[in-house]
Amino acid sequence: MEINHPYLLFLGDVPDALAAKTATGIVDWRRDWCLGQNRLEGCVADTGLPDMTIADAAAKGAKTMIVGAVNAGGRLPEHWVESIVEALEAGMDVASGLHVRLGSVDAIRDAAERTGRKLHDVRHSNETFATGKGTKRSGKRILAVGTDCSVGKKYTALAMDKAMVERGYKSSFCATGQTGVFISGRGVALDAVVADFISGAAEWISPATDDDHWQIIEGQGSLFHPSFAGVTLGLLHGSQPDAFIVCHEPTRTTMRGVQTPLPTIQQVIDLTIQCGKLTNPDIRCVGIAVNTAAMGESEAWGYLAKIGEEHGLPATDPVRFGMEAIVDQVVSEFGAP
Repeated sequence: MEINHPYLLFLGDVPDALAAKTATGIVDWRRDWCLGQNRLEGCVADTGLPDMTIADAAAKGAKTMIVGAVNAGGRLPEHWVESIVEALEAGMDVASGLHVRLGSVDAIRDAAERTGRKLHDVRHSNETFATGKGTKRSGKRILAVGTDCSVGKKYTALAMDKAMVERGYKSSFCATGQTGVFISGRGVALDAVVADFISGAAEWISPATDDDHWQIIEGQGSLFHPSFAGVTLGLLHGSQPDAFIVCHEPTRTTMRGVQTPLPTIQQVIDLTIQCGKLTNPDIRCVGIAVNTAAMGESEAWGYLAKIGEEHGLPATDPVRFGMEAIVDQVVSEFGAP
């Protein structure tokens, strides 16, 4: 699908910043595609873009309104429908990463037909996937995994891809979620794929390539999360990673949205290797990526040094401190480009 920009990012009335991670991710990696944000009363999230009415955004040339908010289950709140219809009537297309198809809502479908505007449901792919086969394929792959959901797997993968390219590697980012697809222009939202075909879709996302080409694969969920571990495991088997990076947010005690205790980094390393060996017996961990946003700089450096020493691996915050240490580990483990 071709989604025209510039974008107006619709944040609805989400209760926290994480609920607007789709919009935030687009701003962080495609800021030049964005004109502004539209927020309903009570919205807590803020991407830093100028606040605009839908009419003002259309007048300034916005081509597509992106529903940049997420929630458990990917539902579309009824009180957001009015804003989506208004955007269509103002001459914009609308794109969404929610599970609910925009066209399944009568008022939205009717407005799109009446105005001739396009509806993009990024979470729903038109591809037909085979079941995963687990057959060894050429190329090399790094997968971001997590101690929990929403701990920075997408940012880690994007930052790692950028750092690998800067170091001279052949590298490409492989999107597995709706925000990643908005950013990269290609990929599959794996949590919308029928369960039997998740590993096959992961194989499609990261196909055979040149032996010296690295595919940096966006992670999903966590092997320890009772809601989403199935998607995580299918992605692990299908992506067949040679290496993985553990992503962690250190202030949490329970997993997001449930009361399950957060696993340790070592538990994630051990289980990822145990499960990943099914399709790649040589899988190994090459680093730890930590979201240190809640820490001061000296505290963050101290924490990273501590867990790096504990696990014998480079530890960094991809946003604050970059990925050079983990690229160095890849060079050590697999050789220079």
